[in-house]
Amino acid sequence: MDISGKTAIVTGAASGLGAATARALASAGAKVAIFDRNADKANAVASETGGQAFACDVADPTGAQTAIDAAIAALGTPSVLVNCAGIGTAARIVGRDGPMPLDAFEKVIRVNLVGSFNMMRLVATAMQALDPDTNGQRGVVISTASVAAYEGQIGQAAYAASKGGIVSLTLPAAREFARFGVRVLTIAPGLFMTPLLEELPDEAIQALGASIPNPARLGKPEEFANLVLAMVGNDYLNGEVVRLDGALRMQPK
Repeated sequence: MDISGKTAIVTGAASGLGAATARALASAGAKVAIFDRNADKANAVASETGGQAFACDVADPTGAQTAIDAAIAALGTPSVLVNCAGIGTAARIVGRDGPMPLDAFEKVIRVNLVGSFNMMRLVATAMQALDPDTNGQRGVVISTASVAAYEGQIGQAAYAASKGGIVSLTLPAAREFARFGVRVLTIAPGLFMTPLLEELPDEAIQALGASIPNPARLGKPEEFANLVLAMVGNDYLNGEVVRLDGALRMQPK
């Protein structure tokens, strides 16, 4: 699919992987809707990319639909959705103070998994109204999982479960959406230089990078964004989860 002139929605686009993706899509000629809960940062990215910012809680069905409707009114029906919104909570299932609070687990599942599903179902509904291109394609949905979906570490139970759900959602969604020409893909990134990791001391960042076989460094958000562009552009890539991790395999802790 040629993204030039088409509309793309990116969630979690105010920073990190989402912001890099918004920049890449805009550079490729897309009209980008910046979805994020942080209005100030979202507006800054929108100003930088020539897009528009929309406040959105991706797991709120009413709020998400309102934001999508506003984006369609402003920029047109989206041909691309990239789900980058997500959170992480480090906690053992049973810690020193007893079992992990159930609401803490539910929050991670709600934002990461339910939020991705919510945006997928709502945006895919809108995509059906688009005219297909010469290859019969109407849209692409790309979600963000994690290598933790496969090698979740101790303390990552909620995060790993949420990302594993995204992995398992990919193929059945791709099979269902095939009838109206919408592809579904997922990226499972490893350790990337995001705002959270940027706060670590340099020696900690170097140690994390050294754990990655090749290249022995943290991933760059631009590398994630480049894969998004490649996925959008390759019509034969569908129903697949692609690890982007420098051959990293996470240890138990």
